[in-house]
Amino acid sequence: MRKLRIAGAALNQIPFDWDNNVKNIIDAIELAKKNKVDILCLPELCITGYGCEDQFLSDWLWQKSADQLPKIIDACDGLLVAVGLPLKYNQKLYNCSCLIDNKKIVGIRAKQFLANDGVHYEPRWFEPWPFGKIVDYEVNNQLAPLGDILVDYKGVRIGMEICEDAWRGEDRPACKFADRGVELIINPSASHFAFGKTKVREQLAIDASGRFDLVYVYANLLGNESGRMIFDGEIFITGLGKVFEYNHRFSFENVNLLYEDIDFDNLKDIPVKEIIAENKNKVFTDAVCLALLDYLRKSRSRGFVLSLSGGADSSSCAILVTEMIRRGIRDLGVKKFLDKIHRTDLLEKIQVDESEETIKFIVSNLLTCAYQGSRNSSKETFNSAKELAEECGATFYHWLIDDEVASYTTKIENAIGRDLAWDRDDITLQNIQARARSPIIWMLANIQNSLLITTSNRSEGDVGYATMDGDTSGSIAPIAGVDKHFINHYLIWAEKELGYTSLRHVNSLQPSAELRPLDKSQTDEKDLMPYSLIVQIEKYAIRDRKSPKEVVELALESNPNYTLSEIKNYVKKFYTLWSRNQWKRERIAPSFHLDDLNVDPRTWCRFPILSSGFRSELDELGE
Repeated sequence: MRKLRIAGAALNQIPFDWDNNVKNIIDAIELAKKNKVDILCLPELCITGYGCEDQFLSDWLWQKSADQLPKIIDACDGLLVAVGLPLKYNQKLYNCSCLIDNKKIVGIRAKQFLANDGVHYEPRWFEPWPFGKIVDYEVNNQLAPLGDILVDYKGVRIGMEICEDAWRGEDRPACKFADRGVELIINPSASHFAFGKTKVREQLAIDASGRFDLVYVYANLLGNESGRMIFDGEIFITGLGKVFEYNHRFSFENVNLLYEDIDFDNLKDIPVKEIIAENKNKVFTDAVCLALLDYLRKSRSRGFVLSLSGGADSSSCAILVTEMIRRGIRDLGVKKFLDKIHRTDLLEKIQVDESEETIKFIVSNLLTCAYQGSRNSSKETFNSAKELAEECGATFYHWLIDDEVASYTTKIENAIGRDLAWDRDDITLQNIQARARSPIIWMLANIQNSLLITTSNRSEGDVGYATMDGDTSGSIAPIAGVDKHFINHYLIWAEKELGYTSLRHVNSLQPSAELRPLDKSQTDEKDLMPYSLIVQIEKYAIRDRKSPKEVVELALESNPNYTLSEIKNYVKKFYTLWSRNQWKRERIAPSFHLDDLNVDPRTWCRFPILSSGFRSELDELGE
C-alpha cells in the first residue's frame, strides 16, 4: 500500500526575520502533523525569505539561516519536510531545499536554473547547480548528499524542481526524471504574482504530471514579503495531467496548508477538480488588499493617509484600503486582525463584533482622507470624494490651498519682476498647485505615523503626467503597477460588484487633473491621448521593445478608426514623453508588481535617464 498524504504550505515570510520565519515553518509542520501529512513541501528560501536582495552576498546571512535548522529539524518527527534556504559550497552560494525525514537531513536539492528576467536577479547572488552532480555536504553536524538528488520515501521516489526549474521547457529537471523512476515532484517556489500567471504555473504542473504519469505538488510563498513583489500563496496538487486539489490564494493567515491523499498505485481513482477562471478585477483586489495589509503591519505604521481628489486614481486607493480592512476583519476576526496590524489599542474603544458600526470605526482610525481643493476644483469632484469617504467610513477633511499657491506665486513674481500667466506659464502654474498640496498632507501622515499613499498609475509613469514632489509625494504607490484604462474599468466593476454606490460620481466624470481654470475644460486625455492607446503603445514599445516604426504599424492595425497621421503623432508623443521622464520614474514611491509589464526601473524596466529620446527613429516616421 503506497497511500500517502501529500501537502504544500504557503508561508508569509519577512527577509531575515528569523523569529517570524521559523515560527511560520514550525507552525506549518505542526499543522501538517495534526492532519497526518506524510510529505510537506514548504516554499523556496522560506528560512531567509526570498527578498533579501544583496544581503545574500553576506556570509553571515546563509550561516545564520543554517543556524535555524536544528529547531526545524527537531519538529520534523514522523514526516518528510522540504524547507528552503541558501547554502554555500566551494565559496559559491546555492538556492537549496533541505529534505528532512524524521529529524534527519536525507538530502539537499540545489536549484539548477536561476530566474533572471522581469523582477528577478537571482544570478547576482546564486550559482546554478549542474545537472547530475552530487556531493557530500555537512550542515549542522549532519552529512547529506547535496545537488541533483532524488529521495525515496515509503516506496515513492521523489524529485524536485525549485520554481524557475519548471519554466525551462525541455531542459526542465522533470524531463530528466522520467527515466529515473520519479513518481512525485515537489516544487517549492517564490513566484511573484502577475495577472494570468497562475494559469501558466498550473499548466507547467499539469503538463509534467500528465506527460510523465506522476504527481506534482507546488507550494508558493505568501504575501507582500519585502515591499514590491506580491506572492499569492498558491498551492496545487496535480496528477496524470489533471488537478487534484488547489487552495484559495491571497490568504490573510501566515500559514496556509493544503493536502491530498494520494494512492500512487491508483492515481486514476483520485477525484479531479476544475479550476475557476480568474476574474482580473477580483484578483486585483485580492492581491492589493493582501499587499497593503502586509506593508502596513511590516512597516509598523498606524494607518494610511490619502489625498482624495474625487478622481479615479485616489478613489481606487480608498476602495482598496477599505476592502483590505473589511477582508481582514472577515477572514481573521476583529481581535486577530487588529493584533496582526499592531493596533490592539482600538479594542478598548469598540464592541468586538463584526457589525457595520465596528468596521467603520476601524476604517476611520486606519484611513484618513483629505480633499485639498482650489479655485480650479469642481463641486463634482468634492462631492465624489466626500461621499466615497463617508461610504468607506474614512476620516475626511477638506481645505483650500489657494492661500499657499498665492503665497508662492507672489514671491516668485516679485523675484522675477513679472506676473505669471496661463498662456506663458501653464506648467508652472499647474505644478505649484500640486506641490502646494504636498507639505500639509505629509504633515497629517507624520502626525498619525501613517503611510502616505501616492495615487500615480502606470500610464502616468509612462509619460510623466505627474508633478514630482506634488501628487507623486508618498510612501507607497499601490496602483503604479496598473494602467489608467484598467483603473477606469475597475471602478465601474467595484461600484457594481463591491457595492460602493458613491462611485457613481467618479464613474460619470472625465479624468482631469483640475489644475487649469475650470473654463479651460481640462481632461487627461486632451493633455495626453486616449488611455486605451497609451496601453497599446506601452505594450508594444516597452514590454515588447519594438521600434517606433513597428509600434506605428501595430497600433494602426489594432486601431483602424485612427488615421496614419494620428497614430504617428501619438507614437511620437509617447516616445518623447517616455524618454524625457525617466527621472520621474526613478523617484516614484515603491509600488506593487501586478502585471507582466512594469515601468519601475528598480525592478523591471531599466532605461537611461539621458538618451537621444529616439530622435532619429521618430524623424524617420515623417508626418
